[in-house]
Parts: sequence; structure tokens; C-alpha cells
Amino acid sequence: MKKIIIVISLFITLGSNAQQDPQYTQYMYNTINVNPAYAGSRGVLSIFGLHRTQWVGLEGAPVTNTLSVNSPIGKNVGLGVSFINDRIGVMDENSLSVDFSYTIKASDTHKLAFGLKGTADVLNVDYTKLNIYSPTDPSYQTNIENHFMPNFGVGIYWYSDTSYIGLSVPNLLESDHYDDNVVAVAQEKMHYYLIGGYVFDLSYNLKFKPAAMVKAAFGAPLQVDLSANFLFAEKFTTGLAYRWDAAVSALVGFQITKGIFAGYAYDMETTKLQNYNSGSHEIFLRFELFSKQKNVMDPRFF
Repeated sequence: MKKIIIVISLFITLGSNAQQDPQYTQYMYNTINVNPAYAGSRGVLSIFGLHRTQWVGLEGAPVTNTLSVNSPIGKNVGLGVSFINDRIGVMDENSLSVDFSYTIKASDTHKLAFGLKGTADVLNVDYTKLNIYSPTDPSYQTNIENHFMPNFGVGIYWYSDTSYIGLSVPNLLESDHYDDNVVAVAQEKMHYYLIGGYVFDLSYNLKFKPAAMVKAAFGAPLQVDLSANFLFAEKFTTGLAYRWDAAVSALVGFQITKGIFAGYAYDMETTKLQNYNSGSHEIFLRFELFSKQKNVMDPRFF
């Protein structure tokens, strides 16, 4: 049963019209991977690492590792570099991205940033690890080895100290992966991301932030993520999240020092897939170096 589920999941990913981007529960801290305009918006050198293990106990389930660095450069420019390794079943994909943002002052309280992303993807698919129902199917005769795909994306990000909204397309180019010059076995499609959040000061030591992310791609179901987090005494964060028709999640985070923040999320499936796994785990660490020329910023949700 496990192998059947993984084969189905794999070819939903590789054989359908849309190949899904990596999935994150703590997207509110990982904005740089979906929106290049976020680069430098925190006003500090920010280093972010995340590990996600999805559908634990299910053979071949997705595992994602992310590392990113971004910082303001001068008054209006932000730069970032990100690396993502995404593995599912027999597929292993590595992505290296460079992000550039330019920010203008939109009002006394808000800024508007425009971003560009350049990405290099390298894909490997080893079909010999599968039990193919039709061994003569030409789609699975030749492995995909170090298939290189360049891409670029755009984004806008409007934000203040207490709110944000962003719209982005991280990959504008649609590309096919081939095992020869005739048969396409996988396709990269454009994914559109809409994100937003607001921070409410409930009391001196308590803040509340609802947030949302909507992801859309042609040929794939609309994905809607909703979350609600509380920040206590600028130190401890806890909350819940819901992925529409997919999962519910519990989130916690702790501001270890002014520059170090760690977080964890646990997802429980709400679909029939919950019968074959023990949930998903996601952990991250954010390390920030504050500029000597400015005051240390208060801990933020985003």
C-alpha cells in the first residue's frame, strides 16, 4: 500500500500538468523563497535554515532543506541568496536562487518593494528505483541526470512594522523535462503566490498575527494556508494553522536571543493519507546580525 501511494504521489508531481513547488507551513518566516521583493526588508543580515520532513513513515515522502541569506545593501536595495534541496520518491531537485529588491517609501508608515529572482535548477530522477507497471513505457526508459533549467521570477511586497501583503511569481518560465527529444515526463508551471498578515497589539506583552498564503498554478488545486500566531513578551510564539482540505498544524517559536529565533511546526493530515503516515515535521533557525549604525529592532513576526 505504501509503495502504491508513493507511486501515485510521485506521478501527480512528475506526470501532471503542474509540478508543485516545495511546501512550507511556516511560510510567514520563509518569505524570501517565494517573493524576491522580501530581500532586505528586515533591515539586517538574516540567515535562515529550514528542514521539513513530510508524511513521516511513508516511504519516499517529500523531504525539503532550505538555506537562505538576505540583507539590505545601501538605502533602497536588498540582496539575497537561497538554496533548496527537495526530494520526493525517486526525484531529487536542487535550486540556487539570487534575489534583488528595490524599495521605495510609499507613505510615512509603509514601504513598497519590487523584486527580481534568478534561479538555476538541477533535476535528477532515477526510475530504476520504481516498480514500473509497463516497463516498455517510453516515459521511464531513461533516467533524468543533472538536467539544468534556468528561470527567473518577480514579486512586489508592501509592508510596514505591523502589516504586509505580497504578490509574486517565483518562476516565470515554463519548461519541460525530457528523457529524449520526444517524450516530456514532467513540466514546470508558473505558481502565483499571494501572502498577507497583520500584527495586533492586544496588550503590552501580547501580540496577535493572523496570516494567509494563497498559491495557484494551472492544472493544480488552489492551495490556501491560514494561520494565527500569538507572541508573548517578545519571546515566545505559539499558534495554529490550517491548509484547506489538507492539514491542520501547531506552531511554536522562541526568541533565544535578540538575533536568534527558532521555530517548529507539526502538521496532521485531514485527508485519507493520514492513515498511512504520522504527520509532518518542520523546524527552522533564523540568525540575524544587527547593524551597528542602527538600533536593534524588536522581534517581528515577518
